[in-house]
Amino acid sequence: MEYFDTVDRSFSYEVRTSGEGSYYQRYRDQRGRLRQIRIGRECDLSLAEARKLAREIRRKVALGEDPLAEKRELRSGITFAQFIIEQYLPFIKSYKRSWQTDVSILNNWLTPRFGDRYLDEISRQDIVRLMADRSATGAAPGSVNRLLIMMRYIFNLIIRWEVTGITVNPTRNIPLLPEGNRKERYLKPDEARKLHQAVCKSANKVLAYIVQMLVLTGARKREVLDARWEDFDFDNRRWRIPTTKAGKPRHVPLSDGAISVLNSAPRINGCPWVFANPDTQKPFVSIFAAWDTARRRVGLADVRIHDLRHSFASLLINSGRSLYEIQRLLGHTQIKTTQRYAHLAPETLLDASNAATRAIGSLMGVMPNQVSDVPLSQVQS
Repeated sequence: MEYFDTVDRSFSYEVRTSGEGSYYQRYRDQRGRLRQIRIGRECDLSLAEARKLAREIRRKVALGEDPLAEKRELRSGITFAQFIIEQYLPFIKSYKRSWQTDVSILNNWLTPRFGDRYLDEISRQDIVRLMADRSATGAAPGSVNRLLIMMRYIFNLIIRWEVTGITVNPTRNIPLLPEGNRKERYLKPDEARKLHQAVCKSANKVLAYIVQMLVLTGARKREVLDARWEDFDFDNRRWRIPTTKAGKPRHVPLSDGAISVLNSAPRINGCPWVFANPDTQKPFVSIFAAWDTARRRVGLADVRIHDLRHSFASLLINSGRSLYEIQRLLGHTQIKTTQRYAHLAPETLLDASNAATRAIGSLMGVMPNQVSDVPLSQVQS
């Protein structure tokens, strides 16, 4: 049985054969189609409460909204964990070499916190609390920022892929924490000579060639370790790296020094890799033990393998090369990433400062500590 309200016949009460009663509201959507939405059961709502909710539905319709469509949209939503498993992970695995790092962050922090939440339930406040909790564990600002960066990327994909119900990124306007712990380390000429001598004496006979290639090209460790002979074009002096950190191939010009390293590197018959492990004839899984022994032998225990890439960029900029050139050589997609590596050596900055001193001094004839130290007649002359 269905009973219609005497005041507004679009509001009704229905009783089924089971005896359960429910309240309904009828309305016409923007296309003129007749819709009916269930307000709630009699056992959960009083008549007065049902009338109030019915009025709210009619108000939404008057404003051009479709309550039934909103309800269906909510029901069709997916949880954070569902999106990660069904869409995010298959996507990043298709192009991102470091996707396992994402999995680690997801498993340790993001999925335990948001896994059972629907995407539209994750708010800006939730992200801020996540960062605060991570900071409370004593994590460095960089580690905290990685959570924010990943959540920002995930929701950017959600919006780009037009996942139902998500139009705003909850990480919007949340600033990254200032990172004052970036390590600025690059080799000075005398340190480079010491390191070269140490790696040449290493029990790992391939280490010296690997380190030289890293220093002379600015390539990443894994790019050098996985290099194949077929990737090198000696005629055009180019090295094609098939898959980079960004998931795209790039070309590295080969300097005279890099060509010399390649020509002198020991070859293994039938082995496609340039710097292969002689025992396995495959790329080294890790060279840390040999590297660590070599660097400690000459008092450079704080120098990391990645600092060789850092040194390459710093040497270039101290030689007067532009950030654009360095960006292309390092294979960075954004110039701000290059700026992290391109630190001017103190000697270069001091020389620049002295150049200003010499220029101004030649104009003034003297560089006093205070204006009062200079006689008026001397200034006029």
